[in-house]
Amino acid sequence: MTFSTLALVIALGLCGPLLAVRTAWHVPVILGELVAGIVFGATGFGVLHTSDPVFVFLADMGFAMVMFVAGTHVPVRDPAVRSALGVGALRAVLVGVLAAAGGYGIAAWFGTGHGAIYAVLLASSSAALVLPIIDSAGLSGRRVLALTAQVAIADTACVVALPLVIDPGNAARAAFGAAAVAACAGVMFLVLRYLENSGLRRRVHRLSERRGFALELRVSLALLFVLCAVATRTHVSIMLAGFACGLAVAGIGEPRRVAKQLFAINDGFLAPLFFVWLGARLNLREFGEHPRLIALGVALGLGAVAAHLVTRVAGQPLAYGALAAAQIGVPVAAVTVGTQLHVLVPGESSAIMLGALITIGTAALASSRIAARQRDPVRRS
Repeated sequence: MTFSTLALVIALGLCGPLLAVRTAWHVPVILGELVAGIVFGATGFGVLHTSDPVFVFLADMGFAMVMFVAGTHVPVRDPAVRSALGVGALRAVLVGVLAAAGGYGIAAWFGTGHGAIYAVLLASSSAALVLPIIDSAGLSGRRVLALTAQVAIADTACVVALPLVIDPGNAARAAFGAAAVAACAGVMFLVLRYLENSGLRRRVHRLSERRGFALELRVSLALLFVLCAVATRTHVSIMLAGFACGLAVAGIGEPRRVAKQLFAINDGFLAPLFFVWLGARLNLREFGEHPRLIALGVALGLGAVAAHLVTRVAGQPLAYGALAAAQIGVPVAAVTVGTQLHVLVPGESSAIMLGALITIGTAALASSRIAARQRDPVRRS
């Protein structure tokens, strides 16, 4: 990888903010980055070579950071959300049951044999997508709290489940690796909590801010990459390492200054690079060779939305169920890990991402509808 290629990748990453600049559309920034990668990658001009070792390593760093930030978005410390865990868990279980049936049904219909993977995809939600949508739309109230709890539970459960189902032949090894990563994350949480409660973290923060050392950022990145090292040594995806590290940091409360620094590194460099790389890796030309996989992508997207709408029987309005269906982290992980392990059929990666984009579009429409209802008391009643 050369500096000119790196400059091109960063420039292509600007397509994300340009497409998402209109807030009323609720278009995630990653959409523009993926599209830019598709245009300049295997599908389009072929300028970006995703097999380049340096490009791959930087993309892996971006993947770890994306999952880390997704973990920090899970509101584990919010007492209001904790009070809604019961109803949130019930709705997540309902979605999971229907997702299992739908996932195996879709796999049988298209003959891919990936029913377990599809079940996890259909059941997943993305806190990293849903929570920013809720904030930007100004949504609030009891229903939003229950929705937040549901999304947090589904997101965490599906991130843990994906490594176990994507390579069932090595499920025992994946379970051991996941347990090792979880144990390390638990130790990390206990150490961070001690540092927070003892006041040591605040003293280090004042020193770092006064002297410009960025100590907290350095420690956060070191912990993240230590967990990634544990994940790679135990043969599990860095997806789980990043997410577990994010949960540990969220458990003690991420300092505002560190959050801004991580935002700069993730959203300004590593995340756009990863999503451009991912888009460049997708080969939509395979849809021409396997047109049925377009229908697979549509089935996965609509199946995920339908699975989340079932929560209407548990008292959740349809628009909230559609918003909960938004997913990106788990589909991205399925594509990334599945491609690395060579378990996906040609074109299946593109179908999975098509399904994810359908859920994002549906969630954007649903959030606009919810926001309009909250602004209009007559319609809300």
